[in-house]
Amino acid sequence: MPVITIEAAKLNKEQKQLLVRELTTSAATIMNVPESAFIVLVKENDPENIGVAGQLIADR
Repeated sequence: MPVITIEAAKLNKEQKQLLVRELTTSAATIMNVPESAFIVLVKENDPENIGVAGQLIADR
């Protein structure tokens, strides 16, 4: 059972639905595994907990 995990900043429900659908479809095609076998985990992170180039995203 393949598991796809993605971490991102806060997403709305529609964004998560599209992301899960597209990741599942693409991975199933590439791996030749049925879509029903996939689990997708979306881990959301608060911008205060994400640093890029030495700076918090919340401070940009």
